[in-house]
Amino acid sequence: MDCLSVHQAQRGKLINIRACNMYSAQLLDHFEHPRNSGELPGADACSRIENPACGDILELAIKIDAGRIASIRFRAKGCVPAMACASAMTVLANGKSLRDAAAISRGDVERAVGGLPAASGHAAQLAIDGLQAALSKLG
Repeated sequence: MDCLSVHQAQRGKLINIRACNMYSAQLLDHFEHPRNSGELPGADACSRIENPACGDILELAIKIDAGRIASIRFRAKGCVPAMACASAMTVLANGKSLRDAAAISRGDVERAVGGLPAASGHAAQLAIDGLQAALSKLG
């Protein structure tokens, strides 16, 4: 199976994904063991972002306590990097003040997953766009 096929295979069947050498160990770890995935009942803010060019979708939910992100959860449908970047972004944002969370950048997410192939930069941007959209609803 070539890398493109693996890239499109998505989560559930992790066949030969490591053989491609196109993803870092950190990215694969976030994909295979996503942090903070699932729903968050009683969230203070939610967002749903879709990349119309590739079809990736990110849903994000945040609970706030004392001006800090007390809990953050995501659900994603998309490519391997999109799901890994969403996971990494939640780790970066969890526990941060709203101001510090708003300062998380695409580059921060890319570094957290050990870098991205050039064609996958949209994945880190989707994570940041989802976070910014949710934070903007907190007012």
